[in-house]
Amino acid sequence: MFRGILFPMLSVVAVVCSYAQPSLPPSFQAKTVHVSDGVDIFVRYGGAGPAVLLLHGYAENSDSWAPLAQDLMKDHTVIVPDLRGIGRSSKPAGGYDKKTQAGDMRAVVMDLGYDRTFVVAHDIGNMVAYAYAAIYPDKVERLVVMDAPIPGIGPWNEILQSAGVWHFNFHGPDAERLVQGRERIYFDRIWNDFTGDPGEPDDATRNFFAATYAVPGGMRSGFAQFAAFGQDAADNKHFAQVKLAMPVLAVGGEKSFGSLQAVIMRELATNVREAVIAGSGHWLMEERPVETVALIRSFLDASPQERLAPGEFEFPGTGNPGTGSSGVADIRTIVLKGNPDEPGVYTIMLRVPAHTRIAAHSHRDDRVATVVSGTWHIGYGDHFDESKLKALPPGSFYTEPPGQTHFAETGDEPVEVQITGYGPSSTDYVDPSNDPRTRAVPKTVAGSN
Repeated sequence: MFRGILFPMLSVVAVVCSYAQPSLPPSFQAKTVHVSDGVDIFVRYGGAGPAVLLLHGYAENSDSWAPLAQDLMKDHTVIVPDLRGIGRSSKPAGGYDKKTQAGDMRAVVMDLGYDRTFVVAHDIGNMVAYAYAAIYPDKVERLVVMDAPIPGIGPWNEILQSAGVWHFNFHGPDAERLVQGRERIYFDRIWNDFTGDPGEPDDATRNFFAATYAVPGGMRSGFAQFAAFGQDAADNKHFAQVKLAMPVLAVGGEKSFGSLQAVIMRELATNVREAVIAGSGHWLMEERPVETVALIRSFLDASPQERLAPGEFEFPGTGNPGTGSSGVADIRTIVLKGNPDEPGVYTIMLRVPAHTRIAAHSHRDDRVATVVSGTWHIGYGDHFDESKLKALPPGSFYTEPPGQTHFAETGDEPVEVQITGYGPSSTDYVDPSNDPRTRAVPKTVAGSN
């Protein structure tokens, strides 16, 4: 959503698949769900099979999901609500914080007779989807977020300082008076700023969406989505204390958020897959519907059974040691199964940099490990003792019994280690001064796998 703000302008690719005025499949049923006093959410739904909840963004409504809904309805039940204050949902005076709207969405899902769903979101919908996943983590099978920030997380403060997001602070009665009767002009500025193709969204689509906001209370309610960002940021910082464990697909348009979407989500989730839609700006469903639908379809259809060769492990670009690791800042971690913060079996993969020494520490859970690549030097005891290290080449196996202190180091090459345990896990240093999570230390005197 921030082409020209966070990334250099790229050349426009002109050939796109165009949709005229968007519309959900005519076979979809419609319903108004009463979610709280004075608040009704308009929802359409259709298809058959596992449920998928689609959450739209600003300057659009639920009809923006037309290409994806048409595809998914073949083998999924597709649930497509208008967010509070947008489209045909009611437009109350308050409740536009995303935590409250997550409650709206939960009420809709349950009213339709469903419990666990996949969740796919774009723009403002990302923010509602993240709150939903954080509040109801056991109700979300997989999560897709597309091309928008999460208030309070990652580079949020830098984004707020950019002139390109003027609309984040454009709200209130005077703003409503200025825009009244000029809704199309206002939205054109937003659509044009964040597209990768000047022809998208097309004119029919722009007229349609602008008209849905021009109804009484429409712009006030739309502006209220932004006015709630302060509360959203505070809520998200609280939610972020526990990372999401479900698989997450973070999608950015090449000419918009790009890989930044995954950077943001890795602060919030342990299992994040990154994808960038080539040639697209922010309006993925309008600019690159075929590519975006295929990407989402592939992710939602992925079996929970995983088969990964070593070259398929998607390590993050920067360190993210996480629970079950030593806490060394430069260690990169991916969660292959489960959640090391919660009860149950989990498997993590660690990439430990070369020339890293790890002080004596222990974990409270029973763990087994396999060296995948590089030579790992590990020893047991209450302090680092080079004479007790054993060199373990790729394919080696070792154990970390509960409370057993151990230490390790790498040589001239990085090491990848796969560890399986029964959570919740922890890391406890014999000498707290060696704990890299509590003070800045050189990586040559740090923590372990």
